[in-house]
Amino acid sequence: MRIGIVGAPNKGKSTLFSALTSIDVGIADYAFTTIEPNMGMAYARHECADRSLGVKCNPRNSGCDGGTRMIPVNIIDVAGLVPGAHMGRGRGNQFLNDLIGADVLVQVVDASGRTDEYGSACTGCDPAKEVGMVRAEMVEWLAGIIARHRQALSKRDDGEAALHELLSGMNVDLGQIQRAAEASFVSLSRASWDEESTRRFSDALLRENKPVIIAANKCDVDGGVAPEKISAELGGAPVVGCAAAIELALVKAAAAGMIDYVPGSGGFAIKGDPGPEQKSALKYMQSYLERNASTGVQKLLDTAVFGLLENIVVYPVEDETHYTDHSGNVLPDAILMKNGSTAHDLASRIHSEIAKGMKYAVDARSKMRLQKDYRLRDLDVIKIVGTR
Repeated sequence: MRIGIVGAPNKGKSTLFSALTSIDVGIADYAFTTIEPNMGMAYARHECADRSLGVKCNPRNSGCDGGTRMIPVNIIDVAGLVPGAHMGRGRGNQFLNDLIGADVLVQVVDASGRTDEYGSACTGCDPAKEVGMVRAEMVEWLAGIIARHRQALSKRDDGEAALHELLSGMNVDLGQIQRAAEASFVSLSRASWDEESTRRFSDALLRENKPVIIAANKCDVDGGVAPEKISAELGGAPVVGCAAAIELALVKAAAAGMIDYVPGSGGFAIKGDPGPEQKSALKYMQSYLERNASTGVQKLLDTAVFGLLENIVVYPVEDETHYTDHSGNVLPDAILMKNGSTAHDLASRIHSEIAKGMKYAVDARSKMRLQKDYRLRDLDVIKIVGTR
């Protein structure tokens, strides 16, 4: 899974990236600090199956902390997007090309209202305006790709397949193309669309293929716009308030052994004897956590993975009696699967050859045999049985 961090310049995207991944990148109070995309790993947090099974897990692809599984997801942070990017302004289309393989986008906006859509300083700017600008640029970018292939598309009766081939880099599936065509009232056969139809289709397809959650960043700055107000202005769009700078400071303090802190928690314990300035900073951050329950950064990630994308967590095993793999690791892998996926989908995720030879699955909890079309449930522990 890949999560793309997007937004206008100077909104705190790189700070959020560093807070999520613990990777140091260029962070500064000016536009286009990020030029080339930053890539790293973050960890979505979810209940582990070990407690309900009464066993102690031995994770292989993820960590586990007190019954909470930490599941790795890929994060990419790209350069800031400015109005006119699809025509070459800023980093232009390179910004959009960097995001082509993302499954979900986290758009960072400045909830303090102190930077505009260009990243320039201002007073009382509307964060919701940034959201519309980024959406419009992405629509123009995709519409431009389709328009450049209009002649070829107009000759294909199987326009659905033609678009699937054209947009293969976006991980678009046929169902998304069909639903986007229905929503935009266009025909997929011999698709010779005008500019407006192309834009409508592009907008509908992006909503299907690149869902967006808004990170209302800099919520620790006084006098800003409440996340609830931003959401209401955007028609109920998912918005999570966060303070990426505080989260990053806490993560660094924990790495330095100064505090005990678990990302997403509402507090921390001080270790050792920090100096006066450090004590003052820690007191401020503790006060913020007490008022807001968390910095919002981990909540943002978990909401994107489990809320917006509707993923569940499934544990494939080879020994259904002991819940282990062939090496004896208990609940070794936690796999993110789209809600509604089947046991055969899980087999395909593990390996295409396993899927080809699959006969049936076994529910390791009940030891019952399951058909290939069994719909997986959250925290299922599954053995795949096959000829290979």
